[in-house]
Amino acid sequence: MSGHAGEYQRLYVYLRDRYANCVVLTFAQIEDLLGFVLPEPARREAEWWGLGDASSAPHSEQSASWTLASRTATVNLAAQRVVFERAP
Repeated sequence: MSGHAGEYQRLYVYLRDRYANCVVLTFAQIEDLLGFVLPEPARREAEWWGLGDASSAPHSEQSASWTLASRTATVNLAAQRVVFERAP
C-alpha cells in the first residue's frame, strides 16, 4: 500500500519500511524523523493519536502516516512515547 501522509510522510515511510511488528518511538525520535516539533495537542491529548470512528471520520494527516503503513498507534503521554503495532 502506498499513499500520502502530508507533512507526516517521513513517519509513514519509516514505519512502512520497518520489518518488526512493533515499533516504539519517543516523541523526540518522531520529531527527529519529521524534522519538526510535534504540535502541543500531540503532547497532551491522547485523541490526537487516535482515529475516531474509522467508518465515518476521515483520517488526519498524522494518523494517515501509520494507517497507510498498516499500523495502529498507542500513545503513552506520561512517557512521551508511541507504540506502533502492525495492524492485523
